[in-house]
Amino acid sequence: MRIAVWQGHSPAADLEQALSEAETALAAAGVMGATVLVLPEVWLPGYNAEGIPALALQREAPELQRLAVAARRAGCALALGYAERERETVYNAAVVFGADGTQFAHYRKVQLYGARERALYTPGEALVTFPLAGEIAALLICYDIEFAPHIRALADRGATLILCPTANMQPFTHVPDVTVRAMAANHGVAVAYSNFCGAEGDLTYTGRSLIAGPHGEIVAQAGETPCLLIADLPPRDPARISTQGTDLRPLT
Repeated sequence: MRIAVWQGHSPAADLEQALSEAETALAAAGVMGATVLVLPEVWLPGYNAEGIPALALQREAPELQRLAVAARRAGCALALGYAERERETVYNAAVVFGADGTQFAHYRKVQLYGARERALYTPGEALVTFPLAGEIAALLICYDIEFAPHIRALADRGATLILCPTANMQPFTHVPDVTVRAMAANHGVAVAYSNFCGAEGDLTYTGRSLIAGPHGEIVAQAGETPCLLIADLPPRDPARISTQGTDLRPLT
């Protein structure tokens, strides 16, 4: 499978910029034959934007439908993070549109990070898997990827690929450089990790967006500037897949 990951500056509440940039990245990913493009956490309206409760979108919002059309036009699936409103409740969510423009996966972040997220959002209560180009894929958002039990649960459901919108900020460079790769290797899943770069308000993002193979290898990684990563996932070698899930000896 060919994976695309977009790393860019936060649109910082400029929804037209966010949509236009996503459309451009989708068009490029489609031309390059990517199966799916992953955009960062809360791409709409921007992770650290002011006024998120007022800017949060319903699942059928015109902005999201515009991206569904762009995915169909590009012939490339799209996974992106957004602030979701359901009545009076706001979630840190991610959605996947297929290459035909249909919405076929939706996820709400389970592990909210820090006081700001906990004040803004209600946590999700369920993990999600879905078929993608003959594989079983899953969604996690940023901090979620640092929790081994969630990844283990997804691997036990047969997931071989995790799409992970993120907003990883300084000083947590160990997450893209070490944690994501370790999680991939320990659970035999590839990870497409899409981050912001640059600064937004009081946050400076680490960049370092990553496509990690199922054995923890770096397939492609960005630096600290805008970048479109496109790479083919390597095959899983059964002899190298971790057996931790079956070998664990619970201690009493």
